[in-house]
Amino acid sequence: MLRAYVVDDERLAVQRLTRMLESTSRVEIVGSETDSESALAALTRQPVDVLFLDIQMPGLTGFELIDRLAVTPLVVFTTAYDQYAINAFEVNSIDYLLKPIEPDRLNRTLDKIDRLLGTGPGVGANRDPSLPDVRALARALAGELAPRRRVERIASKVGERTTVLDVSRVSHFTAKDKLTFAVVNGREHVIDYTLAQLEADLDARRFVRIHRGTIVNLAFVSELFPDVDALRQAQSAPSESRGGGVLVRLKDEPKSELSVARDRVRALKDRLGI
Repeated sequence: MLRAYVVDDERLAVQRLTRMLESTSRVEIVGSETDSESALAALTRQPVDVLFLDIQMPGLTGFELIDRLAVTPLVVFTTAYDQYAINAFEVNSIDYLLKPIEPDRLNRTLDKIDRLLGTGPGVGANRDPSLPDVRALARALAGELAPRRRVERIASKVGERTTVLDVSRVSHFTAKDKLTFAVVNGREHVIDYTLAQLEADLDARRFVRIHRGTIVNLAFVSELFPDVDALRQAQSAPSESRGGGVLVRLKDEPKSELSVARDRVRALKDRLGI
């Protein structure tokens, strides 16, 4: 069995990927970490066959962690980066798993690792000599793929008054009547963004689009439950104009309830690790 280590600063992401890997009966999880510095220390003491590694993390990034390893295992990046980054991984024979990770895609990755490592014991004992130096590649990609600065504060201007909002306090963003609002404790603040711009500029690990008109802060999600009214809607209605039979209840003061579009329910559950 492949000896694997999982590193991701999101605990739920570590738990979900660990469960998926163990369910294949092809991988032995020898460790996992949410702290990249601790992961570096553990991997220095105990080299592994394959490292499943997030890229953007506090402290050491995934690229910096790789660069500091004396013995580099095969690396599978887990990423939410745009297509240009994925293309870079593919061209250089470095595999990736795009979040949220799908079981079929994970199995194809394990097939590729089996082909590259062969069946011999030890770390990279039968490693394909044509594989690139992953540390050199990490250095090259670090500049090209450096994550852009994510929006941390956002302004709401009404007349001569400007309110600065910390995005961590925003429970959700919503669009209606050709305006976009940031919602804090049930209070709506009009902002000069489209939802498409917010989706690109917010931290994708913290915010997820659950409907054509809604982006939710995952930290505020308290409960998912059936939307009885949505389930009764006519099947002829466009999928994005109706809920997916699921409502999200938030932890804000008014206990807001948001509809989840039919085609976004699975992605939301994956992000929540359920």
